[in-house]
Amino acid sequence: MTIQLKQQLLAPEAPPPENKSIRQEDAGAVFVLESKGEWWHAGFHLTTAIVGPTILTLPYAFRGLGWGLGFFCLTIMGVVTFYSYYLLSLVLEHCEKAGRRHIRFRELASDVLGSGWMYYFVIFIQTAINTGISIGAILLAGECLQIMYSSVSPDGPIRLWQFIAMVTVVMMVLSQLPSFHSLRHVNLASLFLSLGYTFIVVAACIHAGISKNAPPRDYSLEDSNFSMVMSAFTSISIIAAIYGNGIVPEIQATLAPPVTGKMFKGLLMCYSVIFLTFYSAAVSGYWVFGNKSSSNILKSLLPDEGPALAPTWLLGLGVIFVLLQLFAIGLVYSQVAYEIMETKSADVNQGMFSKRNLIPRIILRSLYMMFCGFFAAMLPFFGDINGVVGALGFIPLDFILPMLLYNMTYKPSRSSFTYWINIIIMVVFTGVGLLGSFSSVRKLVLDASKFKLFSDDVID
Repeated sequence: MTIQLKQQLLAPEAPPPENKSIRQEDAGAVFVLESKGEWWHAGFHLTTAIVGPTILTLPYAFRGLGWGLGFFCLTIMGVVTFYSYYLLSLVLEHCEKAGRRHIRFRELASDVLGSGWMYYFVIFIQTAINTGISIGAILLAGECLQIMYSSVSPDGPIRLWQFIAMVTVVMMVLSQLPSFHSLRHVNLASLFLSLGYTFIVVAACIHAGISKNAPPRDYSLEDSNFSMVMSAFTSISIIAAIYGNGIVPEIQATLAPPVTGKMFKGLLMCYSVIFLTFYSAAVSGYWVFGNKSSSNILKSLLPDEGPALAPTWLLGLGVIFVLLQLFAIGLVYSQVAYEIMETKSADVNQGMFSKRNLIPRIILRSLYMMFCGFFAAMLPFFGDINGVVGALGFIPLDFILPMLLYNMTYKPSRSSFTYWINIIIMVVFTGVGLLGSFSSVRKLVLDASKFKLFSDDVID
């Protein structure tokens, strides 16, 4: 960390933001993004936003990179995203000390870059990411229910879309938790659930790897150079999306001011969990299944043909933990949509639980969840679409904009290390994002023949 960054952290506190009176008339800020949290609450929110069942995709990402490049990309992405989120928190702190406390990513980008179109660019990208993750969470939760049902009744009549409908109803109920801060206990449970199913999967993979039914291991990459390169960039996009967040300002908004240094502690908590979960899931899964790893390692452990490769009760427990955490993830990534809706629909002078605000909240949040549930049922191949959304969305918000905002805010000398490392990260990840988008679109096209609306099978 440079001396300049340390000085910024140790800078004296500033007076309360001048725009406080404006915030008091902003229902989205007062109700959804209420600022009451401590640093550990931010750590819970960050962990839920990053450490989810997508980590079970890491062995699949490794199969496009191999051991060496897989470890390298996993580590570099971790270092860069930690650095990126830290810089973004510093920019937010700087603006707060100047009397402009920003609680929304779109407002921060528009203010620092002085461009009205940037406001709409960020809100478009955020909405695409957050809605995509909410749809994906409902789809994966429905798939978890289907897995458990199939183990009990292999030829049962209940279809995937019906399980998705069940999940959607539960999400409609949970979505009535009024504020982001009110999710702190849910997200603490989510943190323990992520540790729980990760260690279950690691234990199951070790059991499968040393059993007599252990699958043959092949760590070779694609045959042709072009396919190898495309697979590598698809894998890089997957890892970038897994580390992606896209709602750091909204999470920082839940902290009680002054916020100086609190997000750094929250990030340390989050990345401690990331270190434990990401590496153990990637290594154990890829070690056992190699280039036959499924996009969900639980599917590899529960093959369509032959016996389960680990005790079914253990895998069932892992599936339950995944299912429960998906509810938390869907709630976290819905907060931006709820904040936008309540900014327009709620009357801050009537109170959070007044009939005037409660009825629109129930209706609008329920309609949003029904929308996500409908698309989850209609598009059970949403993983391929999410790959494109991740490359086009997470990389700009998490790997490019924070560096640009920092350089514009603090204006480090062009001869400084901080300035040039930020420029290099922006340039490299712009290229990675473009190539990742191309490779993800290519996979979407190759899989198109398998797509069927309202299918009962989820496409890898």
